[in-house]
Amino acid sequence: MSKPELNSRVGEDVSPANELKTAISGFMSDFKDFSHGINAKLQEQDTRMNKLDRKTMTNARPDLAASAHEDAPHQKAFAAYLRSGDDDGLRGLELEGKALGTSVAADGGYLVDPQTADTIKGTLSSTASIRAIANVVNVDATSFDVLVDHTEMGAGWATEAAAVSETGTPQIDRITIPLHELSALPKASQRLLDDSAFDIEGWLAGRIADKFARSEAQAFISGDGIDKPKGLLTYPSVDNDVWVWGNLGYVVTGADGAIADGDPIVDLVYALGAEYRANASFVMNSRTAGTIRKLKDNDGRFLWSDGLAAGEPARLMGYPVLIAEDMPDIASDATAIAFGDFGAGYTVAERPDLRVLRDPFSAKPHVLFYATKRVGGAVSDFGAIKLLKFATS
Repeated sequence: MSKPELNSRVGEDVSPANELKTAISGFMSDFKDFSHGINAKLQEQDTRMNKLDRKTMTNARPDLAASAHEDAPHQKAFAAYLRSGDDDGLRGLELEGKALGTSVAADGGYLVDPQTADTIKGTLSSTASIRAIANVVNVDATSFDVLVDHTEMGAGWATEAAAVSETGTPQIDRITIPLHELSALPKASQRLLDDSAFDIEGWLAGRIADKFARSEAQAFISGDGIDKPKGLLTYPSVDNDVWVWGNLGYVVTGADGAIADGDPIVDLVYALGAEYRANASFVMNSRTAGTIRKLKDNDGRFLWSDGLAAGEPARLMGYPVLIAEDMPDIASDATAIAFGDFGAGYTVAERPDLRVLRDPFSAKPHVLFYATKRVGGAVSDFGAIKLLKFATS
């Protein structure tokens, strides 16, 4: 096998091997130059993008604070420098350096950008309602009827041969709970809705729902029944010793506008029928609770005990306590504490939806938000609720 010829013959050009080697070398050189060119262009582009990012970050301001500084001289000068490179404004800007501080806007307060919260924080309001322990029903009509059998059926002992006489038949009462309408009609300008950094519509809806909850909670306690639910404290009340259907029975504390010990609480608990006590709860406001939780029994033990687990209600004589701020304060002849099975004793009837109608036409350029909710409430079992009256009789 002969070796390949590497040297050129006389009168011929370079050998094929050297020619190929030269061609490959030239190609690699050209490719390297091309690669260096591409890398240089990419590096230049990357540098320009970094400069643009830095300028953008430098010029950024809090969205809600930008309008507050539009007229500040240093802001205008700096913005002009960033946009066009014009530094004349910065050169002519005079700052008094001997008394810089943030307390005075002209002395440096303009240099500190304020930041506004991205949500509107409202004050906290109590919305605790006897709805939480009452019987709540959803209806699709204008009223809700509760049929109550509160009388006894007659019965007697019979002998084998004696004739059986007719016994009494139970009577049925019907309690009608009409549904009343809660409404609200706030408005906001369309420009505010378009330009505001807040969710104005969501904020208004939340405020409406909160106000409706507090309005109905107050009505369930003291509503007069005229275009609103009838509150449990607006029904006639009589001494529990002479209680009859249609009234709420009460127990007195024995002291005018005060309570001396825990005995009236015990009397209140056992004034309620045994059939209701298993599901009974106390209802009072915070100021009354502050007085009642100081009461002790004859052995020096507090009648009040706090919940053992998170979210568990406090207990008075073993029964849960609902803190409803719409209950009256302790005062002369005030019925400041209610005790009973509210699931049986008070019924809340409502349509299950809160409706919000957005009206952009009736009050242009404002947008109206018409919110409605229909709800009613009434005592449905007068034997299931007892009151504690802070009086001598």
